[in-house]
Amino acid sequence: MAGPDDDTASPFAPLLVELARMRKSNLTAAIRDVDQIISLLMSAREQVAADADAHRIGMAMTTLQNPVKAQMEAITNDLKDVTKAQKGFGKALDKALPQRELPMETDAMADHPLLIDRAIAMHLLREGQFSVASTFLREEQEQRRQNASTTAMTHTISRVDEDGDDEMKRDDEADTDMQSLSEDLQDKFSEMYSILAELKERNLTPAIEWARINNPRLEANGSNLEFELCKLQFVWLFKGHSQNGLPDDDHNGQLGALAYARKHFARFQSRHLKEVQQLCCAMIYATNLEESPYHHIFEINSAFEDVATSFTREFCSLLGLSAESPLYIAVTAGSIALPRLIKYTTYMKEKKTEWTTENELAFETPLPQSMVYHPIFVCPVSKEQTTEQNPPMILPCGHVICRESLHKITKGSRYKCPYCPTEGHLRDTMQITL
Repeated sequence: MAGPDDDTASPFAPLLVELARMRKSNLTAAIRDVDQIISLLMSAREQVAADADAHRIGMAMTTLQNPVKAQMEAITNDLKDVTKAQKGFGKALDKALPQRELPMETDAMADHPLLIDRAIAMHLLREGQFSVASTFLREEQEQRRQNASTTAMTHTISRVDEDGDDEMKRDDEADTDMQSLSEDLQDKFSEMYSILAELKERNLTPAIEWARINNPRLEANGSNLEFELCKLQFVWLFKGHSQNGLPDDDHNGQLGALAYARKHFARFQSRHLKEVQQLCCAMIYATNLEESPYHHIFEINSAFEDVATSFTREFCSLLGLSAESPLYIAVTAGSIALPRLIKYTTYMKEKKTEWTTENELAFETPLPQSMVYHPIFVCPVSKEQTTEQNPPMILPCGHVICRESLHKITKGSRYKCPYCPTEGHLRDTMQITL
């Protein structure tokens, strides 16, 4: 019997196989064959240009015919393999994830097109797809204006909403705000990706300079990014020319690391004195660092990847953004919840019952810990999850129930705790944030 971790038991196993085949059957071979054809043609061109003998030119062209034909056939075969792999993946995708209409009566996001467009644009900017984001915004604005013009012509009057605001004017303002936001974020994320590119090349200087400039704001958020970058720079210099590839001079190696520590570590002593001491004491064990008490500090196999992740998180934090794309999180969480949602809505349709909750799911969806951003409290009395309108309330005895349950057990201004004999006044309870 197949276990829960057995890939053969998963309906997505064929899909993963086709995905691997599609990744393997890419355009690399076709591009290589095209380059070979170009090389053959360039070589023949040079030969013809250097030789005035018509007979030898004719022979060169005749000799060129078969290799070019063979390369063209190879390109055709390469493209066939790519097309076959893509079709195979498409069929496996349709089989594993058949398209069917979600049994929902309403679309929760249908009334928020601007928010959806904003989330898509933000995701593209965060991923460094600046040209794609610009094209998306331009086409989205053109489409929205076209729809607005069509609506205006249909009604033959200016569209005015219930508050008396001109919606076309609001659309123009939304376009301006979105464009301004896009340009500002593009500049910011261009800087971020530029620094990340340097980190990938093991160059810490741009990241350290950015952290130094923004250090007051970073420290206000409790971040140690600048020190972590400087610490890694010390270790990287300590490794020396044979490992870091930097010039073999007084600014590199153990002497370079010591000079760097003297110049930059003084201002970190108030908060990181112990770590600074450990780094400096490691100099004594330089000849036998592996057997020293500080060997773990100099094991930096994943240090640059870790500090790049920390840098991305802190950079986004200063922009008021999360480290990961909200669109990615929403789509991933939605994909996890979708099977249960389909099952639940299908069950309701069969039982002819209705969904009674408007802004939340009527069932629990287990998400990975990385996607849990706030605690969930279920009132032990009403068995309902607390909301902003119905928050958790702590009683003087220490028990917690929701506000609605508290009001139900309150007579006048006094209540009796449903879980212990304690009685108290309503004024003594307190709303809490978990």
